[in-house]
Amino acid sequence: MTESPLLDGSGSAEAAPEIVFVEALVKHFREVAAVDGIGFTVQRGETVALLGGNGAGKTTTISMLLGLLKPTSGAIRLFGLDIAKHRHRVLGRMNFSSPYVDLPHRLTLRHNLMVFAKLYGLKDARGRIAELAKALELEALLDRRVGSLSAGQKTRGALAKALINRPELLLLDEPTASLDPDTADWVRHYLERYQQETRCAILLASHNMGEVERLADRVLMLRQGKIVDSGSPDDLLFRYSRQNLEEVFLDIARDRRAAGDAGTDGSSRAEERA
Repeated sequence: MTESPLLDGSGSAEAAPEIVFVEALVKHFREVAAVDGIGFTVQRGETVALLGGNGAGKTTTISMLLGLLKPTSGAIRLFGLDIAKHRHRVLGRMNFSSPYVDLPHRLTLRHNLMVFAKLYGLKDARGRIAELAKALELEALLDRRVGSLSAGQKTRGALAKALINRPELLLLDEPTASLDPDTADWVRHYLERYQQETRCAILLASHNMGEVERLADRVLMLRQGKIVDSGSPDDLLFRYSRQNLEEVFLDIARDRRAAGDAGTDGSSRAEERA
């Protein structure tokens, strides 16, 4: 894939102690606590990954950050602003991508991107679409209906949508799903470049452990709506005496303790498995 400029030099981000601040966040669906008192921050230029099995609370957390779900209790501040009071002031500075949320199928990819460019108030919408189309090898696809694209092509189109407004906060749910290994590697490199040039904050939900190890500065391990462990990928590998994050993920998903945590008999459960 070819590379393209990421910045147009307009609109630098305002200084803030952190891009994302979450405190005691709770979301109930009737009797079920989908998110149960979690708290975390994401700093400017940092990538934080949410890891957990199905039903751990990842998607619900992202939905609350987007303002799509109202928390049962707790606080969310984005760019230093309470999202409950200032949602429309922060939404223009962020974006979201998920291969599981399709763009309208009957519109062409170009029309889809133009709609989002106008929603975000871009002055040179055509120029920005051309930049992203060249960078993500979408030029030949722009005038095709989204419904006719392959899964991988839709994923690249969704990423173009997510970058259309040059976001300062990027929420990514499985950003390289359905991509072949070469294209997925390029997309990760593109995201790394974008972050290096813009100091964008990224909150990433992914089941690709290699992707998380490569991109994440910190990992939040979720189980049943709670953060049960956190740290850099290297910290977690050391703590659980594991070789890769997939093994750490399985330990946490199956409620096994870190190597330094003693069981009721005073021995480590990691030692029991050795």
